[in-house]
Amino acid sequence: MNSTHDRMDFSRFGKNFQENLCRIILDDRQFSDQIGEVLRTEFFELKYLQLFVDTIFGYKREFSTHPSREIFATILRAGIEEENEAVKKQIRDFFAKIITKVPDLDGDGYVKKKSLDFCRKQNLKEAMIKSARLLHSSSFEEISRLINEALKLGNNNDFGYDYLKDFEKRFSLKQRFPTSTGWVPLDRITSGGLGKGELGVVIAPTGAGKSMALVHLASQALKAGKTVVYYTLELEDTVVASRFDSCLTGIPLNDLRDFKEVVLEKVKGMEGSLIVKEYPTKNASTETIKNHLARLRNRGIEPNLIAVDYADLLKPVRAKREKRQELEEIYEELRGLAKLSECCVWTASQTNRSGLNAEVITMESISEAFNKCFVADFIFSLSRTMEDKQENGGRIFIAKNRNGIDGVVYPISMDTSNVSIRVVDQNGQNPTDVMDNAAKRQEQLLKDKYKSFKAQ
Repeated sequence: MNSTHDRMDFSRFGKNFQENLCRIILDDRQFSDQIGEVLRTEFFELKYLQLFVDTIFGYKREFSTHPSREIFATILRAGIEEENEAVKKQIRDFFAKIITKVPDLDGDGYVKKKSLDFCRKQNLKEAMIKSARLLHSSSFEEISRLINEALKLGNNNDFGYDYLKDFEKRFSLKQRFPTSTGWVPLDRITSGGLGKGELGVVIAPTGAGKSMALVHLASQALKAGKTVVYYTLELEDTVVASRFDSCLTGIPLNDLRDFKEVVLEKVKGMEGSLIVKEYPTKNASTETIKNHLARLRNRGIEPNLIAVDYADLLKPVRAKREKRQELEEIYEELRGLAKLSECCVWTASQTNRSGLNAEVITMESISEAFNKCFVADFIFSLSRTMEDKQENGGRIFIAKNRNGIDGVVYPISMDTSNVSIRVVDQNGQNPTDVMDNAAKRQEQLLKDKYKSFKAQ
């Protein structure tokens, strides 16, 4: 009796492996083309998987383009050519399962490698058997051609996005898996928050609350049951953790010690998880963060949100002649980190002196490197004048937004005693109007002061 290793199909890898391979063939056009050169549907052990793959490749042959998930769903609704109703139901159930499953990128890499290796070896084995039969009847050149053709099939053919073959891809719904900001107006204009692979930047002058804004954003992910890794380059890890305590429970920072048991009771049932990693200022680079994330993944910790408090305090990987060039590269590396980690990254940037008491902080106030904001997907500034701080007020200005409108101002209520930041739910104001109103208020104050002086 033959062992599973001697069989000419995927049975040795199991059902889960074969189902994942079918999902990848549907979702990844380039891999589908590559394995399509060496794959035979009988390699699949189960009838419904054979029919699933046959349907994909049949569509590709007929329409010269790769089907999207939406197209495949339409094909299933229209009905596929199969007499066995049980097999049809299995295909529908399988498709329903894969559209709700979040892909495991590391696992997908293994499935691709093993399936390609198996298919290419089977093709080479057949070519060698044919060559043995041709030894007495054909020329050496014919045998050589047969073997070389088998070796060429299944090679990597990823030449990039093909305008025609990948036609459906640009019309498919993009899954951003956004993480809410906790502010309804901002979620509304960002299509749900910051998406995976995206970089968000908070701009504020010193003392305005950059770190508290980052704690608020990270806390929203925790409340949603997500995994957060928070890198602090300025404050102690316990200080940052205390801010999370206050933000999540509403208990003022100064009262946390007195309400220790209450805090524990409120946070211990939280589904999300938080890692706070402290590095001394200018002692960690983006490479340091990548290495730390790799160690976390080895322990099974996969972040959904990364916060870096704050990017201007990172050490450059490569020293540059000018500081602005180093800062630009740091932000580019953080954007790359977001893409590679398949999660959203929030960080902050310091303004120059012009932002210290500004009513609205625009991108012109960004310290040192204006270009560092080019790579960000979403940027908002946090401005709080001296009067705002006394009245627990302020403004958020949407400086950049790849997924919606920008150039609008939202008033906020900000209580630093318990890390509470609320955006007033308005439709947003024009920044020019806000600054004009501020100028009018200032003018009125001067007039009142002059009248008071004159009355004396």
